[in-house]
Amino acid sequence: MAPPRTPSPLPADFLAMMVRGVSVIVSAADRDLVPSVMRAVGSQVHGAGERITVYLNRSQSVQLLRNVAATNRLAVVFSEPSTHRTVQLKARGVRIREAEASDTPALERYLGSMTVELGKIGIGPALVAAMLAHRLEDVVAIEFAPEEAFDQTPGPRAGQPIARAS
Repeated sequence: MAPPRTPSPLPADFLAMMVRGVSVIVSAADRDLVPSVMRAVGSQVHGAGERITVYLNRSQSVQLLRNVAATNRLAVVFSEPSTHRTVQLKARGVRIREAEASDTPALERYLGSMTVELGKIGIGPALVAAMLAHRLEDVVAIEFAPEEAFDQTPGPRAGQPIARAS
């Protein structure tokens, strides 16, 4: 059973970065705490960050999806490639579903944003398109409400919990 909805723990500056569309890495551990990690092919922030959807290629994410299904937990990192500004979110009570045609605009927006973001550090559009390639019938969506947030930007605050903006 999913925990009750609570306001997002994210301050406005991190939220804006996530909404814009930056690098997203999803991770989960099995019951023995053996981790699995996968790059998302898309993300979508709903409302003021109360709910987030990340998209993965199912064929490349078998172990990670198995871990999420077994533990109902995950961690997701959003990172701005040009600055390494990074936020890590943790959640329980996640929902895994098939991607649908209605998810296509979010996937296309994400590809466009990542093309711009990675272009800032010299990675061309062809490589970005290959890195985020997907077939909608192979994409799975993981929806979650962030419960914890941590500043993972390299520097003195790395690993520190993020206080909610007032």
